[in-house]
Amino acid sequence: ASVAAENVPTKELSSLAVSDKATNDGQEQTKDDEDDGSDDEAGADADGDAEGAQKKKKKKNKKKKKKAKKAGAGAAGQTSPPSIPVSQLFPGNSYSEGEICEYVDDNMYRTTSEEMRARDRANEQQLTDLRRAAEVHREVRRYAQSMVKPGVDLADVAEMIENGTRTLVEAKGFDAGIGFPTGLSINHCAAHYTPNSGDHVIVQKDDVLKIDFGVHVNGNIIDSAFTMSWNDRYDPLLNAVRDATNTGVREAGIDVRLGDIGAAIQEVMESYEIELDGKTIPIRPLRNLCGHNIGPYVIHSGKSVPIVANGDQTRMEEGELFAIETFGTTGKGLVFEEGVCSHYAKSGDNAQPRLPSAKKLLGTIEKNFGTLPFCRRYVDRLGESHYYAGLKHLVDNGIVTAYPPLCDVKGSYTAQFEHTLILRPTVKEVLSRGDDY
Repeated sequence: ASVAAENVPTKELSSLAVSDKATNDGQEQTKDDEDDGSDDEAGADADGDAEGAQKKKKKKNKKKKKKAKKAGAGAAGQTSPPSIPVSQLFPGNSYSEGEICEYVDDNMYRTTSEEMRARDRANEQQLTDLRRAAEVHREVRRYAQSMVKPGVDLADVAEMIENGTRTLVEAKGFDAGIGFPTGLSINHCAAHYTPNSGDHVIVQKDDVLKIDFGVHVNGNIIDSAFTMSWNDRYDPLLNAVRDATNTGVREAGIDVRLGDIGAAIQEVMESYEIELDGKTIPIRPLRNLCGHNIGPYVIHSGKSVPIVANGDQTRMEEGELFAIETFGTTGKGLVFEEGVCSHYAKSGDNAQPRLPSAKKLLGTIEKNFGTLPFCRRYVDRLGESHYYAGLKHLVDNGIVTAYPPLCDVKGSYTAQFEHTLILRPTVKEVLSRGDDY
């Protein structure tokens, strides 16, 4: 999920299955012991002993070593399309860790500090929830990446991702579910587009599609996004943004200044260029979009991670959860509101509406979404109808905030990559990392 900066409203919203090869060390050891016995019996003289030792050495060299699981490795046994809740594939909450990055410099001591390890253990439940949500994200996006292609309807893509998320996370009220509406923004539209009911946008071969969706468990939100294209000419754009996001992930850490992260991201992003229609175009960051920290049931919890140098001296702190996301563009490098709104979220204003239809709708929002973002399709799904006047009343009175699509100039192309990481007391863990990005 993106966060808009400057005068654009802030966005407070929005794995591949790996089977470990079975090893049979017990059987191999038994075979070794048998060979050892026969070697000893045959070793009545020095030559026999040497020959037995040589055989023994050969046998031991053939032993298979267990491979360490990759960061974010998925569970074997998932169906296609995914239909098995991840809790059934990871018994005992044995969810995979994300990418583990040890702290450096002044924070190097944290990796081995007993005090820091004790603090880490105190957060065990939060980590379990986040890893469960991250596994759902990897499984769902893996399937989406195989199915989304030119000719598909974005309405179908949104339903596929959201229904898959609900199934795999075992959606249940505020215990687990969707973190925010699925963003499906094409070309010059960078963020905040999801189809409203009745919308039918067909993906074209020359499109650049951003897919941004979230999963939460007990309000612990995983926010991760990627970009797809079907024309190799856009590869430099995607590579630039992927590289920039990985730079932000690498630079993030306890006590790191947010402005320094933005400067590093900008330097990497602007080192790329792209050739389109015979013209060489510099790739620019969308300077009024940024990453953000995440709180319980709150997709944007106050801090913004810029993607340009802005001198922000605010520091990251231990225990914080961040969405590191970057956006690159072939356009002007600035987004503005354009198009029909689909994303909404309840604001912190506790004022009560006067309009009866607005009161009814607010009750539905508070009961089903709380502070989590929602879209019109979600309201439709609950059976609500004729609520547009009520929704407008809530927005006009500041009770609900609207988040229209954010776009660069028409004719430009934008890309996005995003990861969620947590600054644990001992290490930085990139929770949403997978084999894909």
